[in-house]
This record gives sequence, C-alpha cells and structure tokens, in this order.
Amino acid sequence: MGTVEKIRCSWANKDQLYKDYHDQEWGVPHHDDRHLFEMLCLEGAQAGLSWYTVLLKRENYRKAFDQWDAKKIAKYDEKKIAALLENEGIIRNRLKVNAVVTNAKAFLAVQKEFGSFDQYIWSFVGHQPIINHYASIKEVPAKTAISDAMSKDLLKRGFKFVGSTICYAYMQATGMVDDHAGDCWKKAGRKK
Repeated sequence: MGTVEKIRCSWANKDQLYKDYHDQEWGVPHHDDRHLFEMLCLEGAQAGLSWYTVLLKRENYRKAFDQWDAKKIAKYDEKKIAALLENEGIIRNRLKVNAVVTNAKAFLAVQKEFGSFDQYIWSFVGHQPIINHYASIKEVPAKTAISDAMSKDLLKRGFKFVGSTICYAYMQATGMVDDHAGDCWKKAGRKK
C-alpha cells in the first residue's frame, strides 16, 4: 500500500519547495523576532515578483544579510550595499536592498519601544491568530482593514515596502492569519 498524499492548499502543490514552505511555515504562528524581521524583508523583496523566486533565493538572502541580524544590517554602509547589489544570489534592486537597511533601523526602534517586535506586530491581531474559513482560494483577500492599519503604522515608523498587500501576505506567512483551505491538513482545528 502506497502513502497517501496530504491534502494541501492548491497553490502549494506546484513542487517540493512550495510543499515544504506550506507544511512547515505558512500559516504557522511565529514569534521569534529574527524570523519576523526576515519574513517582513522577504515579503518586501517579493513586490512585483513571485514568492517562488524569493523562496529560491532565501538561503542566499540569509548569507548576504548576516542571518537577518538587524543590529548588523542597520550598520551597513554604501560599500556593503554596493556589494549586495553585485550579489546574484539575491534580488538586486537598489530600492529593495536599501529598504532592508532602513527596515533594520526601524525594527530596532520598535524593539526598543515595545520590548520585542513580536509584541508590537502581533498586537494588530490581538496576539491571537485569525482563523479564516474561505470556501476557496479565490475568496482570500489581498488585503484587509487590519493589514491596512499595519501598513499605515509601519510606514509611519519608517519601514519601506510594507504596503497593505505585502502586510497581508506577511500576516499569512507568519501565522497571524490562517488562510489554509478547509480541507488542507494544516487548517487550524483539523486533525493532522
């Protein structure tokens, strides 16, 4: 008897990279500040591109950006930025690379103000994941009133590449919202 393939959200069945991301991360609540910072920067890097492109380059990003150490990134100078723009392993867009440095500085300021970035960012959902029950992937919104509020506040604090659509994708990626399909094995409340 063969193994039964898990039922996943339809977008996750493209290949193993997507399956692994879906099964291990997407929609899973994350509270580690470094991971939250990484995902915010990667979601920003995705702007105008596919998430698959970003996932393919993820390990390169970790190496290029000091394992997402915001304190180190906040000190990057023009020489370091120029080197990053030559790195074929990442998306070499000057605005996006500069945004990572800018976001590191804003991230550190938020940590100082709130004690952790986790404490700040999860406040937008009352520190509890929002479990949505959409009948199909077509019903999942690109943005919500909460992602609008998050975007507005992040922008006010100096963050870049944090529009409402990016913020909603970030909320999905970090488990602030669970948009898994109802029949998906990862859906909150389902037996796994």
